[in-house]
Amino acid sequence: MKFAKSIVKCRVPILILTVLLLIPAVFGMAATRVNYDMLTYLPEDIDTVIGQNELLEGFDKGAFTFLIFENMSDKDVAKLKKEVENIEHVETVLWYDASEGNLLPKEVLPDKLYQEFNTDHSTMMAVFFDTSTSEDASMTAVKEIRSKCGEQCFVSGMTALVVDLRELCEKEEATYVALAVILALVMMMFLLDNFLTPFVFLLSIGAMILLNLGTNFFFGEISYITKALSAVLQLAVTMDYSIFLWNSYNEQCNYYPDKKEAMAVAIKSTFTSILGSSVTTIAGFAALCFMSFTLGRDLGIVMAKGVIFGVLGCVTLLPAMILVLDKPLQKTRHKALLPAMNNAAGIIVKRFPVLLIIAAVLVLPALFGYTKANEEVYYDIGLCLPEDMNYVVSHDKLSEDFNIASTHMLLIDPALPRKDVYKMIEEMERVDGVKYVLGLETLIGNRIPEEVLPKSVTGLLKNEKYELLLLNSTYRPTSDEVNRQIDELNQILKKYDETGKLIGEAPCMKDMTDITGHDFKVVTAVSILAVFLIILLVEKSISLPFILIAVIELGIFINLGLPHYLGQSMSFITPICISTIELGATVDYAILMTTRYKAERMSGRNRNNAITTALSASIPSILVSGMGLFASTFGVALYSDIEIISSMCMMLARGAVISMLLVILLLPAMFMLFDKVICKTTLGMTGIKDEK
Repeated sequence: MKFAKSIVKCRVPILILTVLLLIPAVFGMAATRVNYDMLTYLPEDIDTVIGQNELLEGFDKGAFTFLIFENMSDKDVAKLKKEVENIEHVETVLWYDASEGNLLPKEVLPDKLYQEFNTDHSTMMAVFFDTSTSEDASMTAVKEIRSKCGEQCFVSGMTALVVDLRELCEKEEATYVALAVILALVMMMFLLDNFLTPFVFLLSIGAMILLNLGTNFFFGEISYITKALSAVLQLAVTMDYSIFLWNSYNEQCNYYPDKKEAMAVAIKSTFTSILGSSVTTIAGFAALCFMSFTLGRDLGIVMAKGVIFGVLGCVTLLPAMILVLDKPLQKTRHKALLPAMNNAAGIIVKRFPVLLIIAAVLVLPALFGYTKANEEVYYDIGLCLPEDMNYVVSHDKLSEDFNIASTHMLLIDPALPRKDVYKMIEEMERVDGVKYVLGLETLIGNRIPEEVLPKSVTGLLKNEKYELLLLNSTYRPTSDEVNRQIDELNQILKKYDETGKLIGEAPCMKDMTDITGHDFKVVTAVSILAVFLIILLVEKSISLPFILIAVIELGIFINLGLPHYLGQSMSFITPICISTIELGATVDYAILMTTRYKAERMSGRNRNNAITTALSASIPSILVSGMGLFASTFGVALYSDIEIISSMCMMLARGAVISMLLVILLLPAMFMLFDKVICKTTLGMTGIKDEK
């Protein structure tokens, strides 16, 4: 109570301090780097990541791209080649043409290889950068290449993807927040009893969102998914806390004529209730930190931090704002638009056998769809971009003109006998989907001894530690075909060189597939166990955690299973995030009703009356909470052109509605069915008679 009274007493200093803290928060948010490259979140100790790092350290080669010049003369392409070479951080440019003075002119190239890099209307150029894929320097270089080479040049590669993804995200992010705010505002104005209160709520929540985003500066960088979703999710999951405080304050005003005293009591009672509510949400986000794929940790920490800021804002900033604006707030009150829920609750409780049968019928198709949808996720990050984006057009052009869908790189021992390298290349080129292998051996063939070549030539693909070979594949990254191809290539590679490494976009994505598949199981288990233990402690019951989690998990199975039946695909990260966020954010609805049900039973009411009262009292809060999450995410889902963001928000919006309906319809039916078991396995309820 001392804390609550201190908040009331210091309301003006709290407002001033908040405004002052927002200044460094805005600068911190602007200075936080955003990472758009999913592959950087792979564990550092796997071969593909080690190989990528050694490629950068040993060869000064990091990012890699193909440039395709269409309907241009050799003379013009040669001129542009020189301009590209002069761009900062471009390390090597390989081009195979017939013009005089080139490093590797047509006369010394095998005819087959020359034809692979030239068609009747286009020519291809390979470009290496001395910086990694997602570094700002690499992205700046790609943008400069596009600017210098014009519309007849198509730039493919992961860095080009990252550039386009960043530009699209930066264009859309302000709209995400605006849509979430507007729809949440409309929802609150409809469901609350005051026209001004929603604006006060949003100002308070908005300040906490800025503080959360500003403190991300201390992490150095965050992922673009975290940046895109964190503000929207924080608004959605912490909106309830503001509503709890407002309702509690209005209730206490009936008992305490002094507004300050009423607010102090409201702060105390609200803090207790939202602390229990927020713990489950934090547990859901914290479970993401157990992923080996560290994007989960990135999102989990930022969102858990956001919930903590939301709780702090609710018991400090919001009370201060309400007290300062009390007079206009009281003048703008109106009759609540939500009707009393007694009749609806009575009908639901009466029809509980029908609801249990419907739920039982849904279980098997939900599980089947859930299993299938998780098998059908996609890992190709390029698929999340619109078809008219520069990267997508360039990648399609590379595939159409040169039949190249992905490029692997091989790092082998430079001391490997030349005849063994020839044999290895021959074996690899016989693997399905391998177009060709490009290395010193294939470039110079048997025509020129390697010893007579200058260092400027051999140094491009060979040094004291490794020899570099490029392998072009006709299979797209993450496809089953390319994964089988990678397995075969690795077998051949290890036969000739046990220390050799196969790296590149497709091998990295194959590792990502294996890692995130394991992560999904771990995160799901951790989140369920954490929430189970929290419910066990909060409700002091053995049976209630099973019942509540069963209801919410059914909602998750239905939500994640629907894409299979609707013919939709999900990104690999979507089911991992949705399963934990939906569990953590919506189990609060179930806890709210359960706590009231227990209180009614322990006060001596019979089963039917206790459940009906708990349901009628809980429906308004559950509707406001569920519709808040729906409103905050649905607009973003419809607007975003980034498929990962759009699908995740759509599933969060849909999950909020599904969980809300299941808690309102199925949970009371479960209480009716298991009332005897609950009474016998819950502390404080063991002496209750099994009345009907």
